[in-house]
Amino acid sequence: MPFKALGLHSVLLQATREMRYVEPTPIQSAAIPPILAGRDLIAAAQTGTGKTAAFLLPILHRLLSLPRGTTHALVVTPTRELAQQIDDVCLGLAYHTPLRVGLLIGGAPMHPQEKALRAGVDVLIATPGRLLDHMRLNQAPFADLHTLVLDEADRMLDMGFLPDLKRIIARLPARKQTLLFSATIPPVIERLAKEILHNPLPIQIGRRSAPAVGITQAAYPVAEHLKTALLQHLLRHTEMPSVLVFTRTKRGAKRLAHTIAADGFRVSELHSNLTQPQRNRAMEGFRRGDYQVLVATNIAARGLDVDHITHVISFDVPDVPDDYVHRVGRTGRAKAEGDAFVLVSPAEQKSLVQIERQIGQRLPRVELPDFDYSQRMPARSEKPGRPHRGRSGSTSAKSAPAPLGGRVSAHTSGSARPGGKGPSLHSARSGGRRRRRR
Repeated sequence: MPFKALGLHSVLLQATREMRYVEPTPIQSAAIPPILAGRDLIAAAQTGTGKTAAFLLPILHRLLSLPRGTTHALVVTPTRELAQQIDDVCLGLAYHTPLRVGLLIGGAPMHPQEKALRAGVDVLIATPGRLLDHMRLNQAPFADLHTLVLDEADRMLDMGFLPDLKRIIARLPARKQTLLFSATIPPVIERLAKEILHNPLPIQIGRRSAPAVGITQAAYPVAEHLKTALLQHLLRHTEMPSVLVFTRTKRGAKRLAHTIAADGFRVSELHSNLTQPQRNRAMEGFRRGDYQVLVATNIAARGLDVDHITHVISFDVPDVPDDYVHRVGRTGRAKAEGDAFVLVSPAEQKSLVQIERQIGQRLPRVELPDFDYSQRMPARSEKPGRPHRGRSGSTSAKSAPAPLGGRVSAHTSGSARPGGKGPSLHSARSGGRRRRRR
């Protein structure tokens, strides 16, 4: 079925062609018609299947017939990275329209956001904490709100945002439509849906809590002290053009990134100890291909949408099976293919079994014939993965770190909003550069 058959406005169809959307994904085909018809929705689909466009396209279609200068659609999502990515997709889809898009996220100054809200936006994309900040100051006008979207609702609940969500919903006026999108629908989400949705249409694409089709998965059993060496071996001897490595902790991500960089690879890191401008630079550099490897904590498990990721490697086995599903979903996006490896120590076998039970398959165990698994654990002072911290080697998360490995690029990203400077209001129609803001 082509997008044209869904009854969308011609300017939106033009944008889908320019963004190389060939045909609607299953979640888009299932969700767009009932949203256009005004139905409430509770929709679950695997990560990387096009949920964002599934709610943005019908919302933008409806907004084209409504008065300008006031917020008719509010999208709430758990993390800054997710909010920025929804914002980027919204700008692309609304490029040929007069619609204005606002972004409210933490880590950016309040004043430009206040200015944007006063000027009036048609679509507002926000994280819960920053949205509540503006609501408490009575700076977020929602008198004409038509549609509320809760995106990645399960992740918001995992992060403890349920009380904030209830406060937000209590402050909103009656609206005509509420949409709940999530990768999984656990019982707590179902209870929330009963409270805030009116006769919702349930949509389930694919089996719950399973990675998308097209992803090849494998487990690599290895002693804990050999994980870094095995990862370096894989990077050296396997064709891995674009690799996302997940670690359990921020400290582990920083340490591993420095170790891999010292081995000659172009590496960046992404975790919550970095400032927002640093996180933006890391993500944009990875998108552009400046870095071969991005080492991240679970902050990127749902907050990173990069088409060209060929490999996702879980350096640590996640304790929660859903976290594994979302990690793996960073590759094989939009029907592409990808590989997902997990390095498993003996102490992590139980967690791996829980993951296999949830996804309904046993991962093949891989042992490399040319890797020395008999290496002994080094002395405590030689702990693997811990970089030497001499004077010239120390870095601070508060200063902008140079890229790890490779040469420092002379140019900065032309992406949407480095560090949140400038107003958070931008028109999708921006006179040539799709992401330039007014």
